[in-house]
Amino acid sequence: MSQRRSWIEGWRLLTALSLSLIALSVWIASMRQFEVEGVRTVISFTARSSLLLFCLAFSAAAVARLWPNVWARWQRRNRRYLGLSFAVSHGIHAVAIVVFAKMDPAGFAEATSAVSYVFGGIGYAFIIAMSVTSLDRTAALIGPRAWRALHLVGSYYLWFQFMVSFGKRVPTMPLYAAFLLPLLIAMTLRMIATARHPSGRTAAAG
Repeated sequence: MSQRRSWIEGWRLLTALSLSLIALSVWIASMRQFEVEGVRTVISFTARSSLLLFCLAFSAAAVARLWPNVWARWQRRNRRYLGLSFAVSHGIHAVAIVVFAKMDPAGFAEATSAVSYVFGGIGYAFIIAMSVTSLDRTAALIGPRAWRALHLVGSYYLWFQFMVSFGKRVPTMPLYAAFLLPLLIAMTLRMIATARHPSGRTAAAG
């Protein structure tokens, strides 16, 4: 039973998710002959895959504390790899954005602003820093206190960034409200777990 559970864990999980995200992104772009609309569809797809992977990593410790079942333990054990998979997804997202800017400068300028550059730039800086320090050796170099501060602040900033990015589309596209639900659920779980276990490390991000 333990071997069956551990088959898709750790680096295998990261590899499987990364290859799947790359393959799906290429397939999505190819459906539109790798033209602008195909690239924009990849941007939308990776924004949503990033949202899902982020919420899984963000809520892992809270879920494990509130419902210590088989799934919760798997999610908690693989929080690091879910977080790194989120970084891969958002890396593909960034590549697609750059390609979009090259292929359609006017459309890119219309879809972005100075605020989005700053807001998104800070988010990517956190993603890079958190990914680098997700490895044991680099985490040891900065120490547990700095690691905890970085991952705590970074995870909450990214949560806020997702809320704004998806939330600003709700007035014109109400169905986007559905993408806010996993974010709100993940935050609620963390708050409940922290309230029940104030001395725990639930607030630390993976």
